[in-house]
Amino acid sequence: MTVVIDRTAAPPPTSVAARARAKAAPGGGLYKPRTPIHPKLVHGRWRALKWVLLIAMLAIYYITPWIRWERPGALPDQAVLVDFAGRRFYFFWIQLWPQEVYFITGLLVIGALSLFLVTALFGRLWCGYACPQTVWTDLYIHVERLFEGDRNARMRLDAAPWSFNKLWRRTGKHLVWLGVAFGTGGAWIFYFHDAPTLLPSFWNGTAPFTAYFFCVLLTATTYVFAGHMREQVCTYMCPWPRIQGAMLDEHSLQVTYLYDRGEPRGPHKKGADWTGRGDCIDCNQCVVACPMGIDIRDGAQLECINCGLCIDACNEMMLKIERPKGLISYDTDAAVASRQCGKPAVYKPVRARTIYYVVALAVVSSLMIWGLSTRQVLDLHALRDRNPTFVRLHDGAIRNSYTLKVANRSFEPMPLEVKFAGIPGAKVTHPGTDAGQAMRIVVPANEVRAVRVFVTAPPEALTATSVPATFEVRSGTTVSRTRTVFLSPERSPS
Repeated sequence: MTVVIDRTAAPPPTSVAARARAKAAPGGGLYKPRTPIHPKLVHGRWRALKWVLLIAMLAIYYITPWIRWERPGALPDQAVLVDFAGRRFYFFWIQLWPQEVYFITGLLVIGALSLFLVTALFGRLWCGYACPQTVWTDLYIHVERLFEGDRNARMRLDAAPWSFNKLWRRTGKHLVWLGVAFGTGGAWIFYFHDAPTLLPSFWNGTAPFTAYFFCVLLTATTYVFAGHMREQVCTYMCPWPRIQGAMLDEHSLQVTYLYDRGEPRGPHKKGADWTGRGDCIDCNQCVVACPMGIDIRDGAQLECINCGLCIDACNEMMLKIERPKGLISYDTDAAVASRQCGKPAVYKPVRARTIYYVVALAVVSSLMIWGLSTRQVLDLHALRDRNPTFVRLHDGAIRNSYTLKVANRSFEPMPLEVKFAGIPGAKVTHPGTDAGQAMRIVVPANEVRAVRVFVTAPPEALTATSVPATFEVRSGTTVSRTRTVFLSPERSPS
């Protein structure tokens, strides 16, 4: 049986976004000027959690490039580094090569599945607590409060004529904003260059052009997005609010106004009877605390990022009027509907979609762990020369030429013996060396070495125009093989 929540008792929308939609005249234009949103500072559990996460994530972002991780030789000792010049990605003890881009793909898939699972269980927690746009916007609003005061003071300053007081407050705010934005762009480029080396070269003008370009780009985007656009980025630019609708259902925890308890709402005088009315006193504290400028009492909305600040604001008012907290809380539509029907709330974290996400996440994570644990430090590829395809020597032997590309992914030089199997009597040599000697090469640590080799085979051992064969390189118990073919002149390819 489907239960429909009766929300007909709700008054007209009171949020900034809802009022803007209601006032938009038909045919009045596609866009409406942005209405500034000045969220009020609130105190409570969710605001405290946001402060903790904000500090932790900013600390991780700014400190990580400076963490050192000792590596042998001339390899960079930065723990986390995307080294485009050296074509490597370093993450503490893990080193990924360009050929291993599938590991990056796997990490992206794991991140997406984790986000899907969290959304299905707890709604848009990513948007409200961990999204960079949310984190930096929160930081910018805090700076704004330091210079201009809380909500009412900022609104008065907006309406006031220009004066010295307004000028120095606005100037100071924007200068700090630019400083934070520059720090953001500056920290970003350290992930792509060795931080202690880049820092002095950046200031003396000898850093790579890309460092300056991306520093300016991240500075500008941080300043514009977090300082000026704010909720518009989440509402109009980010695709996630629209995608997340596919992951939510009636059992997903979201910031919810409990209609079954709050309606009918209205002002309340101290000492008056609460019989026949709801707990909501229509104080609008949930609206003025919302960084998105919406009214959670209008129901689930695209703009809501589930930050929980309206919960803290409402709880403060409930304490003042001596009513139970939780009129706005993390709840599910199914639980609200059950309570409206007089039934106990039922929460179902384990359901079909969450099981699917957990299984998919486990499979991909297992494949990643298996791939990392079994990846070989030695890799071999063989490229056969196409012109000429073969050479007949004076003694009748047939020779093919190859280029071997040997990758040594370890941090130590690796001496290797090169062998060729598949044709009896075939010899593999360097150009200009004796065919009777075993071929040996040394590949430096963490490098790819290209080696040109000749393979000479007696004509009587060639049973076809194209004979399958195998190259092998070995260093102790470490072996790598690759398949190739050996061509003979009897029926050479056209």
